[in-house]
Amino acid sequence: MIIRKELWFGFILMGLIVAAAAGMVIAVPEMTNGHYGLLMLSLVVVAIMLGFPTAFTLMGMGMLFAFFAYHSGGQTAGGAVKQTLDLMVQRAFSVMGNDVLISIPLFVFMGYLVERANLIEKLFKSLHLALARVPGSLAVATLVTCAVFATATGIVGAVVTLMGLLALPQMLRAGYDVRLSAGTITAGGCLGILIPPSVLLIVYGATAGVSVVQLYAGAFFPGIMLAGLYILYVILVAKIRPDMAPPLTAEQRKVPLAPPLVALGVNAARNAVGGLIGALKGKSNQAVPTGFLLRQLGIALLPLLVFALAVGMSYRSATAPLPVESAAEAGLQEMGTGSAAEETSGGLAEPPAEGGGLAEPKDEGALAEPPQEGASEPAASGGLAEPAGASSGASAATSTAATSASSLSEPAAAAAAAAEGPVAEGEPRALTTGWWIGVGVGALAMAVFYGILSFARFEIFKMLLTSFFPLLVMILAVLGSIVFGLATPTEAAAVGAFGGFVLAFAYRQLTFNVVKESVFLTAKTSAMVCWLFVGSAIFSAAFALLGGQELVETWVLSMNLTKTEFLILSQVIIFILGWPLEWTEIIVIFMPIFIPLLDNFGVDPLFFGLLVALNLQTAFLSPPVAMSAFYLKGVAPKHVTLNQIFAGMLPFMGIQVLAIILLYQLPAIGMWLPTVLYR
Repeated sequence: MIIRKELWFGFILMGLIVAAAAGMVIAVPEMTNGHYGLLMLSLVVVAIMLGFPTAFTLMGMGMLFAFFAYHSGGQTAGGAVKQTLDLMVQRAFSVMGNDVLISIPLFVFMGYLVERANLIEKLFKSLHLALARVPGSLAVATLVTCAVFATATGIVGAVVTLMGLLALPQMLRAGYDVRLSAGTITAGGCLGILIPPSVLLIVYGATAGVSVVQLYAGAFFPGIMLAGLYILYVILVAKIRPDMAPPLTAEQRKVPLAPPLVALGVNAARNAVGGLIGALKGKSNQAVPTGFLLRQLGIALLPLLVFALAVGMSYRSATAPLPVESAAEAGLQEMGTGSAAEETSGGLAEPPAEGGGLAEPKDEGALAEPPQEGASEPAASGGLAEPAGASSGASAATSTAATSASSLSEPAAAAAAAAEGPVAEGEPRALTTGWWIGVGVGALAMAVFYGILSFARFEIFKMLLTSFFPLLVMILAVLGSIVFGLATPTEAAAVGAFGGFVLAFAYRQLTFNVVKESVFLTAKTSAMVCWLFVGSAIFSAAFALLGGQELVETWVLSMNLTKTEFLILSQVIIFILGWPLEWTEIIVIFMPIFIPLLDNFGVDPLFFGLLVALNLQTAFLSPPVAMSAFYLKGVAPKHVTLNQIFAGMLPFMGIQVLAIILLYQLPAIGMWLPTVLYR
């Protein structure tokens, strides 16, 4: 009965699309090529809903309608075939020549290796014990685990399946509502398509011509915001309806201590650092090796050592003397700051200029010594010559060079000097108030951490140290190198793939079968993405040849929409498309239609991409093609029905709509970081 209802739903959607296409054919007095382009678009959607392979459907439709476009333009059948084949080859070659796509197989390979390192079980266990006192702790731990693991893998199906095997039985045994449990797992598993390193963002960037680096920077805070909204919803439900998410019992919150610590007879609630120090100098450690106690104490003091290292590095950076840029290093002399006088003591040397052109330095290969006082930038050999009129004031310029530093400095350097105060060259800078505040906050955090670090919490900390922090370090290394410009996405993806190797080796999961399966699945996924791009490129070219893009643009502009109305219309269309189609199909088919319209309404393609990435979360949560629901149903107990899973996903779809509204009302959530770093 459930399958029959879903089939009816799909058939109704297909019927509406076919009816709309038929109505267009009947209502239009004369069918132009642009109308045939819209007809092609509707036929592609219906064919995909019927189950035909997306990539080859796009390719086949594109070639057929491209032949029609060329043939209807006066070409012979043979000429139209030749041009169609040429178009196919050119579009395929241009797509495969896109360097950004190289990062896709590397990120996917990293994800499969991390998935097979079996970190998720340790991660979930440590997180649910760490969050045991939070309302709805199992669901909150599930969302945090999904967010971290989805960030490391980016593979929605893998995360939903693994969490369905691991977290769903525990939540059901703890008395959690089936719908809340299912919605938490499916929504949390989909975070991987938004939070970097996301394959969706790479595909959108390659389709829309937007920098993937900026997309990653822009999606960072919206992804955290969406995960935070999910967690807030679960906590509110647990507080308002405790029957849907009952708190854990004392037995479920109990943390087993390590056997040597049990041999010491320590109390789980006792402070860990004080207890370890006391055990080292007491008589109760005779049955426990001193080396074990020292190792435990070293682990306990590890956060303090990291904090001390961070303070030392930040102190060195904060007190380092301001660099004095020289024009000689830049290779060009600042216009209007020199004179034609010969080099004199305490002044700036001007290279001889002839004819107003570029002047050769007086002594080749030598740089003029910077003045000791009064000037902030030395002259550059090989710089631009002074305009002819400036030579008349050579002696005056030489005599006043020591007192005209403000005219020789860059505006930014002058502003920095004013902000820092009078700092002589080579002297350390004074520490700022912000540095002291940061150190104070960090010291307070350390005091609180060690004040509440009981032996029970110490065991949880060790569990997090072996499950959460390795993933966190790898994620930060990959994303940090991309966002801060240390590496391209492809280079960072290679680092991530190597990090996946290291993690699998560290957890003794790096076997030949693991590598073979990871390589096979990576090749399969990458081939699917590449064929999608080729099919999309051919389809988009045929759509443009028929004039479909021009027809859509004319229709949209004729509506006299404002920027807000256009964004609402586009997001509603994408939201509806998420019901029958997956995100890959929406990106490769419909983004080439929307992107050319953005300039007409003054919409930044980067900001539009962030809205689309948030919106396309619904592609995995909306029936009838809610793939995450089917992933979960495949591993869920038999009494969990698809209807319950769909019902559990609906509140999280509403949260996604709220996140889209928040991002639109507060664009800085997504645009602040790219603006600070790159613009």
